[in-house]
Amino acid sequence: MSDDMEYAPPKYAQIVQALRRRIANGTYPPGSALPSESQLIREFGVSRPTVVRALQAMQLRGEIEREHGRGSFVKAAPPPSGDGQSRPARTVLDQAEAELSVDVLDVGPADAPPYVARLLGMVDGAPVIRRRYIDWENGTPCELVSVWVPQEIGRTAGLDHAEALTAPLRRLLQAGAGVRLAHVVERLSARLPTSAESKLLEIDTAAPVFGALASVHDSDGRVVMVVDLVLPGELHDLEDTYTL
Repeated sequence: MSDDMEYAPPKYAQIVQALRRRIANGTYPPGSALPSESQLIREFGVSRPTVVRALQAMQLRGEIEREHGRGSFVKAAPPPSGDGQSRPARTVLDQAEAELSVDVLDVGPADAPPYVARLLGMVDGAPVIRRRYIDWENGTPCELVSVWVPQEIGRTAGLDHAEALTAPLRRLLQAGAGVRLAHVVERLSARLPTSAESKLLEIDTAAPVFGALASVHDSDGRVVMVVDLVLPGELHDLEDTYTL
């Protein structure tokens, strides 16, 4: 078997790539309709679920709009974001869980696993507060979020509440625990999901994910929080802009 055959992207991803190329070269300008599902089925020789999955992936990325009974339409290009950087942990810190479509999986005392304990400067198994939830977009799980904080800070800031938080983590830490966040060190990696992650995110165990592991530092340089995100690769692009 050739390398091209062995590592060819799945059919739905090939459809996404083809449509993106046509949008980029002006074949489908902003506001124009994409080919119908039946046309895409015939063109690419795939089943309807494969076409639907491709269109859903583009909809989740904000590239197209899908209107029942009318079809799929190319959205206008979004304005520049300013710094042009992808910082997954920032959204976790600055947006309240209650403003998102989240399923809170578990909240409460836990033993810090080795990689979390190392970042927090604790011994393995040290007591921490863990929050874990799934974020959904349009009925699709788009990220698995785990937040770890030392128990004293977590309880003082109210991060041990079982329901979705109505205020951002940054605000709760400052108002409740007097912790002022200063900077984040974030490490991004590509890997395969664990069996548990694939079930929670409703993806195949062979589907790649982005892992974002962030250590959140306060104004004194201490790591006061660890944020661990798992992002399905098919739903996320990570982009950065920097000067040369």
